[in-house]
Amino acid sequence: MKTAKEMYNYCNENGFGKGVSKSWALKHFSLIEKNLNVSEEILMVFCGLHNYISATKHDSTFGYAITNKRIVMAQKKIIGENFQSVSLSNLNDVTFSSGMLMGIITIDTFKEKFNVAVDKASGKNINNTIHDVLFSNDKKATQIDVGILKEYKELLDSNIITQEEFNIKKQQILNL
Repeated sequence: MKTAKEMYNYCNENGFGKGVSKSWALKHFSLIEKNLNVSEEILMVFCGLHNYISATKHDSTFGYAITNKRIVMAQKKIIGENFQSVSLSNLNDVTFSSGMLMGIITIDTFKEKFNVAVDKASGKNINNTIHDVLFSNDKKATQIDVGILKEYKELLDSNIITQEEFNIKKQQILNL
């Protein structure tokens, strides 16, 4: 997934954006698309109510993307936009709780917590997918390792580091 349309289709196919209109979801995802780094890969996306406290206290709908490097939160507004990201290295945990109608996904980082409200049924699936993507040790290590290796390869190709330095880092990253 690279484009806003691909992100929206993923959300729609998996039921990860119920209650969000297509036009607003595309606007939120366009903001994510615009802010992706070259070596960044989107692993999953969803939509929800950001900084949820109650039905009347929240920051409205945001688009969320989990990449191989960070969790991205974006909201396009009629006037202006909100964009925030958290490095995966600063992530403590992701938890899920549910009430009568809503599910709350809590993204816990070193500095702050983000509560994202989604419908209860979608919340369970979103939470499971987040955990599969982020906390499945084999997947997480492989995805992050590949991203880091790509960055070192770019440094090597730009003659910023030597082949020897690249080989040392490669061995460290792959635990060889």
